[in-house]
Amino acid sequence: MKIKNLKKKFSNYCKINKLKINNNQISIIELLIKFYISCFEKSFFNFLKDKNKKLGFYLFGDVGVGKTMLLNFFYKNLDIPKQRLHFNEFMINFHDFSHANKEDKKDNIIELFVKKISKQYELIYFDEFQVTNIVDAMILGKLFETMFSENIKIILTSNIKINDLYKDGLQRDQFKPFINIMSEACNEIELIIEEDYRKSSSNILDRFFYPLNEETNFKINQIFRRLTKNKKKSSKNLEIKGRLFIIKNYFEKIARFDFDYLCNQNIGAEDYIKIAEVCSFIVIENIPKFNDENINKQQRFITLIDILYEKKISLMTSSCADLENLGSSRALIGPFKRTLSRLYELTSII
Repeated sequence: MKIKNLKKKFSNYCKINKLKINNNQISIIELLIKFYISCFEKSFFNFLKDKNKKLGFYLFGDVGVGKTMLLNFFYKNLDIPKQRLHFNEFMINFHDFSHANKEDKKDNIIELFVKKISKQYELIYFDEFQVTNIVDAMILGKLFETMFSENIKIILTSNIKINDLYKDGLQRDQFKPFINIMSEACNEIELIIEEDYRKSSSNILDRFFYPLNEETNFKINQIFRRLTKNKKKSSKNLEIKGRLFIIKNYFEKIARFDFDYLCNQNIGAEDYIKIAEVCSFIVIENIPKFNDENINKQQRFITLIDILYEKKISLMTSSCADLENLGSSRALIGPFKRTLSRLYELTSII
């Protein structure tokens, strides 16, 4: 990629896709160009700056401001060994690697894992980075420190600044080394834009039905019959690390679930990733209001929507209330704002 042409290329991309060209987003593109030059272009000047070089680019801001669009554009134009994946997938890969190599006590598992990925990738991209798992929180400092020491570059988007990651989480003191590492190793940039582009007039909310009544059920059944016409119904069995998850209503990559079946049993990111791998369209019915009493359901729902968004799975849903009135537990108000924005997009005609 001719990095210095990236700004012009982004302007053309916006025009082709009929996107507003925003000065704040242009400024981010300029900072990404500087990041690329600093990290990937060899020069005597860059060699002198190597000790203080920032290997991370952490872009944060409110939902719908275009963070993902910007870093996706940057990522797609990079001609280097790279990987884009959901943070949950990355941590699952790490835990699987740890389990597979648990007999090898001579070497540090984290170092072995990072050595492996450093041979494959120069850059890793995490979209909508967040930490909710105490096990992950406790090892992230060493993991990312080792990645940076192996000269792996990392780009991330998030809804919150680095210092607020895992805020109010269990044993947060053990997470602070990670915060310090990220603060030192990353360019931390905030993207501020007033409008949520995912709720612009070009998006029509079309497959989010509420409230839960006969009319809503009729509309979903009508669309579902049209979608599954001439498709064979079956049960899809997914084996996930020795566990069996059954998709009972499966019509050749179209699946229909009750909310509780997905979010009120002991399943998580690995299960949702497997579901996304075999589906192109998903129906989720009976989404409830959220509060402190059903926080576990809400956390699973946040994870589910993040993965479906990452995998570009279209949705149709029925809910007890509209998106503005679904409520939230107090601890998940921030992450749930992203979920609502993504729900809007996944259930809309774009």
